[in-house]
Amino acid sequence: MTMRLHLVGAIFCGAVVAAGAPGDVWAQAAATKASVPQTSTTPAPAAPKMPVTEGVEIDRVVAIVDGDLILDSDVDEERRFTELQPFRDRRNDFSRDRAIERLINRDLILQQAKLVPDDPISDADVQKEIDGLRKSIPECKNVCDNNAGWKSFLAKHGFTEETFKARWLARMQVLRFIEERFRMGVRIPDADIKTYYEKNILPEFAKQHTAPPKLEAISDRIQEILLQQQVSNLLGDWLKSLRAQGSVVVLKQGEVAP
Repeated sequence: MTMRLHLVGAIFCGAVVAAGAPGDVWAQAAATKASVPQTSTTPAPAAPKMPVTEGVEIDRVVAIVDGDLILDSDVDEERRFTELQPFRDRRNDFSRDRAIERLINRDLILQQAKLVPDDPISDADVQKEIDGLRKSIPECKNVCDNNAGWKSFLAKHGFTEETFKARWLARMQVLRFIEERFRMGVRIPDADIKTYYEKNILPEFAKQHTAPPKLEAISDRIQEILLQQQVSNLLGDWLKSLRAQGSVVVLKQGEVAP
């Protein structure tokens, strides 16, 4: 999240605004006040009025996660980043509230990941995933075959190669942490796989009057589905616990940071 420290002082007032008064007005006011004797018979001159200009909001705090700021620009970046996910559910429109929740969860996970010693993800691994992504985005077909086309495609979505690579690295760090913390300890019994097959797979193929695949042929896929469900449940409970232990503040429109 860019330039956090530079923006904190102004952002805590709710927004960063651009003032329109020249600095020498304040110098002139100070000189005038110093040259006039301050007695009971001589009132101090009134301070010069600042020119009235319209403030320009640059960014706004939408949430604070253990001191880390989430800004409006982060929410917009999340929207643009989501648009580049090739396997997202396109039936669901972008939700600002859900995006803020994802950013809060991401911050919580990344903060915890920093506490666990681990080998850094290499640039080569990040680039390898991005190269695969370029081939998976439908809008990228016949456009992103070369670096110039890829740069142009990213620019249309508000990213440079560097900013997108940093965002993808954060995604990989989150996924690796979830994998290592939750997935390794989860075991799916064969009985659960069989139950899922009988209650979900068989009825679905029966509706289509189609012969179902053998359990043995899709048991790995069923196991993956059940594994993801358990990991999702564990992750949800863990995130709730982190929120209860730490400090997460979500600001509504018009509210200012405490």
